[in-house]
Amino acid sequence: MKNNAFTLGDNPTIEEFALVAAGALKVVFTPVVRGRVALARKELGILLKKNSTMYGINTGFGQLATERVSDENLRRLQVNLIRSHACGVGAPLTAEQARGLMFARANELARAHSGVRPLIVEKLAEFLNKGLVPYIPSKGSVGASGDLAPSAHMALCLIGEGRARIAGGSKLRDWAPSGKVLKALKIKPVELAEKEGLALINGTQAMQAVGGLALYDALKLYNAAVLTGAVSVEALKGTPAAFDERIHLLKPHRGQVEAASMLLELLKGSEIRASHKRDDKRVQDPYSLRCMPQVLGAVRDAVEYALNTVETEFASVTDNPLLVWHKGAKTQRRKNGLEVLSGGNFHGQALAFAFDFAAIAVTAMGNMSERRIAQLVSDFKILPPFLAKNPGLESGFMIAHVTAAALASENKILSHPASADSIPTSANKEDFVSMGMSAALKLGTIVENVAKITAIELLAAAQGVEFHRPLRSGARIEDALARLRRIAPGFRGDEEFSVRIETVAQAILDGYFLV
Repeated sequence: MKNNAFTLGDNPTIEEFALVAAGALKVVFTPVVRGRVALARKELGILLKKNSTMYGINTGFGQLATERVSDENLRRLQVNLIRSHACGVGAPLTAEQARGLMFARANELARAHSGVRPLIVEKLAEFLNKGLVPYIPSKGSVGASGDLAPSAHMALCLIGEGRARIAGGSKLRDWAPSGKVLKALKIKPVELAEKEGLALINGTQAMQAVGGLALYDALKLYNAAVLTGAVSVEALKGTPAAFDERIHLLKPHRGQVEAASMLLELLKGSEIRASHKRDDKRVQDPYSLRCMPQVLGAVRDAVEYALNTVETEFASVTDNPLLVWHKGAKTQRRKNGLEVLSGGNFHGQALAFAFDFAAIAVTAMGNMSERRIAQLVSDFKILPPFLAKNPGLESGFMIAHVTAAALASENKILSHPASADSIPTSANKEDFVSMGMSAALKLGTIVENVAKITAIELLAAAQGVEFHRPLRSGARIEDALARLRRIAPGFRGDEEFSVRIETVAQAILDGYFLV
């Protein structure tokens, strides 16, 4: 970062990526980086004058790569590519996802391996800094040859076509023709030159944005899940004995040790536990309480692995073909020092595996939360049936648990790995694909579902703790309960649940319950 802005061409962390996507961090295109991009473009021009055959620059695309395109049609080729590939369908990406895609694309082009003019990077930076949100349908990518359809919809805005809006309180916060939006932002559309259309759409930027932001939310969700599990232990008068460090050092997975430590810290100073005389027959708590470090810690490790994969992709060049310096070239100022190589860096297999792995892990976290909700509504020795103040007359959390069960079951379907599939496209030229965008989209849905399951558990566990008043929990849990009650009051009887569940779930994803 430079002067509280992200320098295009650097390697962003997931936090920086999320900040730019949210519009909370500007981007800068420095003179040094601009010079590298300009030099690569100049070298590409030299190769074009040599009349060399270069995929996607003076040939058709995919199976049509054998078709040579005349010099006078090279620019038209790039515009045709964007228009023909803008065939996505379905609900549009969120503003953060769409801007994340745009940021990832601008950042990669700034690495000077795509051969675009500096003007293209400058325009994308201007789009980001002025709050433009391109209309990008969410479906239409198989995750190889890159996220072609989603990226093509983004690229339409550069040439003044497609739709867009302005983030925030602008009059143009609803979708409008991008030409109108560009005019409002005082941005001129561009005329694409050789290679630029292909460079704008070939790569893993859509899945980076959708899956990366879902993982960032999953980190915040994990923290809230640990906190919520601790509140459930309090409500059910469980024991922290299973979180003893000596147990976990005998199975020292990093996430497990961390989760056990967090749970112990949260449960310190509880009057509820101190006053409770445990039933002699209840030697151990159920797995959903006792095994939280082993399960939640494994989730943390899986999400960390996926995040490392995404941050590696943030630091990658995924275009095709690529401009690379000749082996042995000692300086990038050497004339004719570049060559154009075709490869497969656009293939999203690493991301697809990472998102599928994370989806399975977050699903398991939601399944365990649902089981704790079941304990909260059915342990009649410790809490009233269904946490109702007047059982029978009132149903309490009976159907809130059903909602959690429905979401958990939906996640089990969604956690089937997208990366286990492949479907050939482009007349079998693209015969093995990653399905990485599908993996990213369903991970996002799973994270949202588990945030709602966790919200239900937190509301139920808080209600359970409050049944034990005047006894109080330790300071950390009491602080969390106070924060919860600022956004979701306790239930005084049977009341509508939906708004409170949605409110708490959104707060979880916003990082309101970080521990």
